[in-house]
Amino acid sequence: MSALSFDLFCRVVDNFGDAGVCWRLARRLAALGQPVRLWIDRPEVLARLLPALDARADEQVLDGVRIGPWHRAEHAAPPRGGVVVEAFACALPPAYEAAMAGRDCLWINLEYLSAESWVEGCHGLPSPQANGVPKFFFFPGFTPATGGLLREPDLLARQEAAQARDRGERLRALAGLPAAPPADALCMLLFRYPDAPLAGLCSALAGLDRPVWLLAPGARPPAAPPDRGGLRLLSIPFVSQARFDELLWCCDLNFVRGEDSLVRALWAGAPLVWQIYRQAGDAHLDKLEAWLGRARWPAPAAELIRAWNRLDDEAVARTLPAALREPAWSGWRARSRAWRDELAGQADLGQDLLDFCLRQRQTR
Repeated sequence: MSALSFDLFCRVVDNFGDAGVCWRLARRLAALGQPVRLWIDRPEVLARLLPALDARADEQVLDGVRIGPWHRAEHAAPPRGGVVVEAFACALPPAYEAAMAGRDCLWINLEYLSAESWVEGCHGLPSPQANGVPKFFFFPGFTPATGGLLREPDLLARQEAAQARDRGERLRALAGLPAAPPADALCMLLFRYPDAPLAGLCSALAGLDRPVWLLAPGARPPAAPPDRGGLRLLSIPFVSQARFDELLWCCDLNFVRGEDSLVRALWAGAPLVWQIYRQAGDAHLDKLEAWLGRARWPAPAAELIRAWNRLDDEAVARTLPAALREPAWSGWRARSRAWRDELAGQADLGQDLLDFCLRQRQTR
């Protein structure tokens, strides 16, 4: 297979999500044998996910990816005959963009993940540019008519091997817990935006008739009520991106936010509640409905996710117990595994992007 040189540009907008997606894509392309440079405007955010990264360095190589700060890209030469990936319409440095015209580049606009049906018709479409550089839209997605989701080839095998070990031991090693949760505890990850309806969540969990361990990365949320009933809300260390999957694999239910965490929670094959990134005019709620339509969770689970994204404490307190009762809970678990397996049968985003670019080079 021929190698292409990739320049991947990332501006951080959604907390860790943009950096997380771009780093996973860069690593995946490098693992496929492609030279990759990642230009990022806030390397300190990436360093939270990648502790080996020195956020002050002008350039360094990690996992085969050459990482540099955005300002250095303004004077860099685009890869001759290579691919420039503009992640999430971040807009390239003007001098760099002007230089692309003489370097025989291919230009990819990597879009945000969406379950809306219209993305299938736009995926792979050309976007004519004044400088003559061929540019194409590339959409991640949940169907074979899109670019798919990022996935390493050995991901599910690693999950199976990890889950063969005792969960309590894995949690203690990952999260530094002083003790393992009881065998009958419901373990949940709480990775949320600050405005999530935490009071409703804690109220519902405290009323359950089983112990609940709610694991919150970082400092204890300021608005968190005290533990009561069977609920324990535990602050755990913010784990690196490389170990985030292991944390998801330990939990019975994962509350996640943004795009990168959503995809990794889907691969975990366990029930999840997604807090989608908020947009003006509640446009994000239409995107959420499109995703729920593809997810096909049991109705109580879908109602819980809607309540969580409407920031409705009362509705969360009402819908969460219903989603955890039988037969909804078993149905949610079964559908989570089934959808994971369906998605794993589709293209991996990194491989699909590489194949798309190679086809475009061959037709020119």
